[in-house]
Amino acid sequence: MRSEADQPVLLYEDNHCLVVLKPFNRLSQSDDTGDSNLLDELRAFIGVRHAKPGGVYLGLVHRLDRPAGGVMVVARTSKGASRLSAQFRERSVRKVYRVGVQGVLEPGLELRLEHWLRKDTARNRSQVRETAGAAGEGWLPARLSLRVLASDPERSELDVELETGRPHQIRAQLAAIGHPVLGDLRYGAREALPGRNIALWCRLLGFRQVVTGQWIESLALPRAQDMGLTRLTPLP
Repeated sequence: MRSEADQPVLLYEDNHCLVVLKPFNRLSQSDDTGDSNLLDELRAFIGVRHAKPGGVYLGLVHRLDRPAGGVMVVARTSKGASRLSAQFRERSVRKVYRVGVQGVLEPGLELRLEHWLRKDTARNRSQVRETAGAAGEGWLPARLSLRVLASDPERSELDVELETGRPHQIRAQLAAIGHPVLGDLRYGAREALPGRNIALWCRLLGFRQVVTGQWIESLALPRAQDMGLTRLTPLP
C-alpha cells in the first residue's frame, strides 16, 4: 500500500479538472518502459477515494518531461479535456518555470528568446536554429521570456515564461545560448544532479475554468536541493 507521503499532491480540483504536482523523474503518462506514471497513479488514487476502481476518466492535455517536475492540469471529463486542450492550442494558458542553468547571467537581466525548433524523434531531442527552415522541413517558431533571479560564478537561477509549447523547448533554447539546464546531459550539461533529474520545474500554471471562465492560477516552488541551487551566492 502506498504511504500518505506517496499520494498525489493536488493543488486544485473541480468537476472538470485536477491540478497536481508531478514529481521529478516521473512519467506524465505510460510508455513502453512500463515505469510508474502520474496519470495511472491519479486514476488509482481517485478510484479509491470515490470507490470507482477501473472507472475513472482522466484526460492528459499537456505533459512535463520525465526528468522535470512541477504543476500540471489533468482533465476529469471529456468536456474538460476538450476545453483545456483548446486553451493550450490557443496559447492562453500561462506557464512559468523555475530553472537552474550553467554559467553566469546577471541578476535582474530580462531576455526574450526566439528560435526555430524541430523535434528529432530518433535522438529524442529538439534541434535549434535562429532562422526558419524551408517549408515542409518541420521547423516551428519557439518563443520564451526569462528573468535572472540570482547567480554565482557557476550557476544561475531563472524564471522562464513560455509563449509557445514545443518539445523540450526550454531545454533546447537555453542550451542554444550556452546555458544548459543543470543536470540536463542530453543538452550539454557538464554533470548530472544527484537525483538524476534536471533543474526544470513548472512553478505556475494559469488557465480558465472550463465552465465559468474564472481565471485559476496554481503555484508551487521546488526545493533548492532538488534543483542543484543550494548555497547559491548572489553576485555582488
